[in-house]
Amino acid sequence: MKTAIVTDSNSGITQALSKELGIFTIPMPVLINGEQFLEDISLTQEQFYEKLKDDSCQVSTSQPSTYDVAELWTNILKEYDEIVCIPMSSGLSETCHSLAHLAETEFAGKVYVVDNHRISITQKTSVYDAIAMVKEGKSAKEIAEWLTETGKLSSIYIMVDTLKYLKKGGRLTPAVAMIGTLLKIKPVLQIQGAKLDQFAKPRNFNKAKEIMINAVKDDLANRFAEYKGKMKLSIAYTDKNDEALIFKKEVEEAFGMPVEFVDPLSLSVSCHIGPGALALACFITY
Repeated sequence: MKTAIVTDSNSGITQALSKELGIFTIPMPVLINGEQFLEDISLTQEQFYEKLKDDSCQVSTSQPSTYDVAELWTNILKEYDEIVCIPMSSGLSETCHSLAHLAETEFAGKVYVVDNHRISITQKTSVYDAIAMVKEGKSAKEIAEWLTETGKLSSIYIMVDTLKYLKKGGRLTPAVAMIGTLLKIKPVLQIQGAKLDQFAKPRNFNKAKEIMINAVKDDLANRFAEYKGKMKLSIAYTDKNDEALIFKKEVEEAFGMPVEFVDPLSLSVSCHIGPGALALACFITY
């Protein structure tokens, strides 16, 4: 059986990288003042942040068209026998449910949509795991089952530079956002398979980084203790990568292990947390 791997651009896998890896990446739609753009096709990261920082622009993300996805899958199945599709976590978007319904109704037995509760750098590692499993000769069903079973074995902690975008997206009341701004709080949020949740409220950038490192250490020592040796680390950021590269060195010193990726956060997350954010993730790999 010849198995194709499909993901979406929330994984951070660009169109160029997807060609290099021999997979397919669905571009996520971004709406700017009502006009639709496609991530990494008609909208670059730089253009996105330029519009996001412009208070006169209304920026939001959307689901990919199921018609376009169906067309993509149909074309892929002309060359491949089956597909494993790895979209962003169902806890963060309805995209996963929409694609799962499409697969069940129109591509039953041919397309397996995986809800492995990940996004950005953790979703990217799931794609790499799937590629490795294809090379081993695993079927789409076997790959989908493993990714589903292990999906929640990951954590992401995100330091937000400003509360402005959480307020703008309705995640905070204006009063709370104002208090946070006045106190110069750099909140740390967490994603463990579903929604962005508050984790800590440090007052400065260095303390936020310390909290993220300690949180991951605690996850590795407790929540993921039985998977010792199988867990990996990655870093993500929004807008600029200078601080991310500094953080990479600090993380590698703190853990005594390498950081797998240092990538931009997906636009779907960036839209809500804004520029200047920094994230640390841990996850199981195949």
